[in-house]
Amino acid sequence: MHVLTILTLCVAAVLGLPSNSQRVTGPYTDVEKYPSIANLMRWNPVLQGFWQACGGIILNNRAILTAAHCVAGENINQWRIFVGTSFSFPALGERQVHLVNRFIIHPLYSSRTLDHNIAILHSVTPFTFSNKARPASLAGPNYNVADNQTVWAVGWGQNFGCSEPRSLNDVHERRNIPEVLREVQQVIINQNICKNNYAARNIAITDNMLCSGWHTNGNGHCDDDSGGPLYHNGVVVGVFTFSIGIAQANFPSVHTRVSRYTSWMQANA
Repeated sequence: MHVLTILTLCVAAVLGLPSNSQRVTGPYTDVEKYPSIANLMRWNPVLQGFWQACGGIILNNRAILTAAHCVAGENINQWRIFVGTSFSFPALGERQVHLVNRFIIHPLYSSRTLDHNIAILHSVTPFTFSNKARPASLAGPNYNVADNQTVWAVGWGQNFGCSEPRSLNDVHERRNIPEVLREVQQVIINQNICKNNYAARNIAITDNMLCSGWHTNGNGHCDDDSGGPLYHNGVVVGVFTFSIGIAQANFPSVHTRVSRYTSWMQANA
């Protein structure tokens, strides 16, 4: 297995052995445990403020990896990158806030099938790295995760019923529940099982995708953590793409398989 690191000041690959839009609905965690996670905030005209819209993964000091469907066709001026924070509310906790100056969508991305669902955001200003913000270790081209291996999905919880609030009442009714970073333990689901189950819904699972979940119902994702990371032994192996419902055993979470995009990430980060 190989791990890809995209360095802070230049685009470069370092290969070596690894160390041993949906919302995550597991226990609370902290950005110091997952310092490579980013919070992508989008302007909400109803609330007249920025609201958590997707997750992301720090690649270097100016680039974030996310899902293409989060930003395809979007206006860069309506987005902000938040790093170094455990909170999804802009007013809570310490954080770095950065403007976006470019979206790079994978050229083969399909909005119909969600194949090649991967994109890179470039920041106007560089991120300051610390114990709360640093680049991810990424699965290299030969990094394979076996069936039933433990993985961790990370994101910002289910406090809004898996949807962005549509009015101030939505916010006030849930104001006492902080939107704190969450983690949920899952396992890798066999690719053929995942393909066959989704085929019953006329949804194609390709080799560019990776499935995770449980063999019985459990915790999982909702829409607003699309683009967020899936970790295996601290290495990002997936970028969350979609699921049906929340943690249904027959329909696991589906991620873009990071190891398939090593060259593209190096060229565009």
